[in-house]
Amino acid sequence: MRALTSTMRAELIGLGGVVERNVYLTKRYILWDLAFFLWTVANTLTIVFIAKGIEATGGQIDVNRATSSLLVGAVVWAYLGIIFEFLTETVAWERWEGTIEYTFMAPLSRSMHLAGQGLFAILYGLARAILLFAVVAFFFDLDMPNADFAAALIVLAIASVSFIGIGMMTSVMPLISPEKGMQLGFIAQGMLLVVSGVYYPTSVLPEWMQWVSVISPATYALDGIRDAILEGDGVSAMGDEIWPLLVIGAVAVPLGLAIFRAGERHAKQHGKLKRSG
Repeated sequence: MRALTSTMRAELIGLGGVVERNVYLTKRYILWDLAFFLWTVANTLTIVFIAKGIEATGGQIDVNRATSSLLVGAVVWAYLGIIFEFLTETVAWERWEGTIEYTFMAPLSRSMHLAGQGLFAILYGLARAILLFAVVAFFFDLDMPNADFAAALIVLAIASVSFIGIGMMTSVMPLISPEKGMQLGFIAQGMLLVVSGVYYPTSVLPEWMQWVSVISPATYALDGIRDAILEGDGVSAMGDEIWPLLVIGAVAVPLGLAIFRAGERHAKQHGKLKRSG
């Protein structure tokens, strides 16, 4: 009996030790936990705002139009996810392959390195987006008699420049924080999801979130693509969407490059370039 009691005591001490260790780990990364909580809040708000979007229409829904609008949102969301995934995993892939030091020492400017990553992401993402749109539209037998798909693709291509700039900003996080930095890309994507009107009009958002949506390139990309597919608008009729995308892209790409270079210097100075944890 005494031996059993001693064994149980030792096991319970070990159990408490595991719990205590995880408490300290949580405290160490508490800021990341708060960031992940914000991502959860953003996704939950997205679901709730869909109901607000239905309410904003007075409950009168054109099913074909609503389905087409949601499909555009889902496809652009998936496309944005591909852009962020490839750029945010720029560092992670190199670490997995063991080539990060060779890549960062290669005779290639960092701007061309990241541009190559972004170009591949665009080509791969466009192929997936077109296939996804076609497959889902077939399942729902959607009617889009006025759709101008060429104009929609042009808007998406212009928006991609801004997406790449933002992706460059998030891709620096795995350099700064090898442990959890890669997840920031998904958090940034979630923030764009909730403010950009992916599944509902931005008019249903609180006023302060509507102001945030003004600086999100996804807002203008979604508006332009929906106008092209649902209304048949051509590129010439999308000045209100295209010029903000050009301005945001012109700011986001240089800023993204500057932030990545700063993160790269930090990682090299603190020995984090090759670390995976």
